[in-house]
Amino acid sequence: MSNELRLGSEKRLRIFTGRGYPELAEEVASELGVTITPTSAYDFANGEIFIRFEESVRGCDAFVIQSHAEPVNKQIMEQLIMVDALKRASAKRITVIAPFYGYARQDKKHRGREPISARLMADLFKTAGADRLMTVDLHTSQIQGFFDGPVDHLFALPLLANYVGSKVDRTRLTIVSPDSGRVRVAERWSDILGGTQIAFIHKTRDPRIPNEAITGRVVGEVEGQTCVVIDDMIDTAGTITKAVDALYNAGAKDVIIAATHPVFSGPAAERLMNSKVSEVVVVNTLPIPEEKKFPNLTVLSIAPLIARAIKEVFEDGSVTSLFDGHS
Repeated sequence: MSNELRLGSEKRLRIFTGRGYPELAEEVASELGVTITPTSAYDFANGEIFIRFEESVRGCDAFVIQSHAEPVNKQIMEQLIMVDALKRASAKRITVIAPFYGYARQDKKHRGREPISARLMADLFKTAGADRLMTVDLHTSQIQGFFDGPVDHLFALPLLANYVGSKVDRTRLTIVSPDSGRVRVAERWSDILGGTQIAFIHKTRDPRIPNEAITGRVVGEVEGQTCVVIDDMIDTAGTITKAVDALYNAGAKDVIIAATHPVFSGPAAERLMNSKVSEVVVVNTLPIPEEKKFPNLTVLSIAPLIARAIKEVFEDGSVTSLFDGHS
């Protein structure tokens, strides 16, 4: 298997990966029928990162895959250094692929004297030499406007919805948004699954206290229903497990959690394992250590979708067509 894909005599596609989650990059490369370009990467004694590509990258269409897994700052810095190395080695075009985009929750100022770190991230990648960004299920869509260049925003919703829809009785199904802000996403779920009911959970959050929300009442009919709680990520799982309890207290027959990014910080795995949720469905945008896996966890692969998007970009096709059938 070659480490590059060619289109005509001039265009050459190469896949690069950092050390954050090479397994996903290998899966993507396999879908494309190529191998990862060999890279030397190591840390100096003081923690500084060194990167060198072992083959010429001049003139290639470079796709740099790195999910911003823990430790987040190190994975981001490593990807920035890779982009800089590619730019200085005369890669023709550089696409940064961050299946999980770090700092996405810091997309606006809640109070004075706060940063907008999601914008800073975009600026850093542009300064390093990135021509294009590709990511999956941003925390808010406005982040696409932070990067001065094309942004391919991929959606895991069809993958998750089709999986859930294949396992449940859709006539007794309710899609539940964990807060009022994601009702529009719940409506998209409902459309894919044929017009199922939707509900949401009213909650409040103190911006001064991270990773903590007060779960309130369920708004919508859930009694006797199979409920699917949807979200873009599961971090500490405190809010989403409280939502599960609230749904059962409101008479739900069964509860499933479906989320894209398995951040699984701190006590998340333990909370999910000890909750009454029947299944937790996530996507492999982030690595899940063995100690954070549990029996009712299902992990779906995003690699085929990323590979298809890479192919569309490389061939100057339409990434949008992957979702709506239109070019």
